[in-house]
Amino acid sequence: MALTLPVLSANVTFVRPSTFYINGFSNIQHTKYYYIFLSIVYAVTIVGNSFIMCTIYLTRALHTAKYIAVFNLALSDLGGSSALIPKLIDTFLFGNQFISYEDCLANMFFVLIFMTSQSLTLLVMAYDRVVAICFPLRYNAIVTKAAMTLLIVITWIISIMIIALLVALITRLSFCRSTVINSYFCDHGPIYVLACNDNIINRVMAVLSFALLACLPLMLISVSYICIGIALMNISHGFERKKAMKTCTSHLILVALFYLPFFGTNVAALTSSITVNDRIINSTLTQAIPPMLNPIIYTLKTEEVMHAVKVLYKRVKAAVMCGVSSGQVVYPRVGQGKNSC
Repeated sequence: MALTLPVLSANVTFVRPSTFYINGFSNIQHTKYYYIFLSIVYAVTIVGNSFIMCTIYLTRALHTAKYIAVFNLALSDLGGSSALIPKLIDTFLFGNQFISYEDCLANMFFVLIFMTSQSLTLLVMAYDRVVAICFPLRYNAIVTKAAMTLLIVITWIISIMIIALLVALITRLSFCRSTVINSYFCDHGPIYVLACNDNIINRVMAVLSFALLACLPLMLISVSYICIGIALMNISHGFERKKAMKTCTSHLILVALFYLPFFGTNVAALTSSITVNDRIINSTLTQAIPPMLNPIIYTLKTEEVMHAVKVLYKRVKAAVMCGVSSGQVVYPRVGQGKNSC
């Protein structure tokens, strides 16, 4: 089904389809087990990111500039997985592979916006680390909560502007040949290549967006760690150097989890070294696994978060004990004895 709109030229009719067909996993065998796996990944992602967001919100000691960025990363992970996985499972497990034109553009916008936010938030977190290690005495003056909030707001504005432009440019395309999307969601690239009119603007914007939102952040993160490495070499005391390096461990793991599979899959696709099916599987894993692992890594690798989790656990345990003894749940006040209700 397609809706024919005004004529572009004497020989070309503008065609805006009423629906797209997401081909995705159609040619891959035994995918039901993969959908079950993705459902488990999504459940763990929801629990993990909600947990770390609640931990930061409930722990006054974590109300710092650094954890504003961590909270935003958890929010982006949660949003990205929610925009992708439930729709993916509905599309392929329940056979709802036709998606309306408007819903397709909305799906594209939200999946890409949260991926972009993840990338830029990792860059903001790198900025936090480079200031903390290279300018430790000025850290509290430079990286304030207001400054970090402003940086996060700027990243969201940049993301929304660029992704909104990408999506808006799709509306100028005519789809008079095929509406079958060879991807697992309404992906920008597989859609604009279907156009039967000139898509050079879409192609240029796709390359520019990839450079600005993926390549540039990774380059800046790499430069920041070169600066950190130089600063660490100037620290004479081995214990202080080790302590400084430890504060970067969790962030480095997050960067590796996000960027290495992402660039690996894209480079392999460009060189045609993997099949379309392999690209689809690798891409879904690239988008689904990091949001699941990020809160786990940050919880296990960051002493401040681990301490906050232990404190919250003791408070909840004390509240439960108070509730059992008094017949109702009463949260213990901060500063009271551990056995006091």
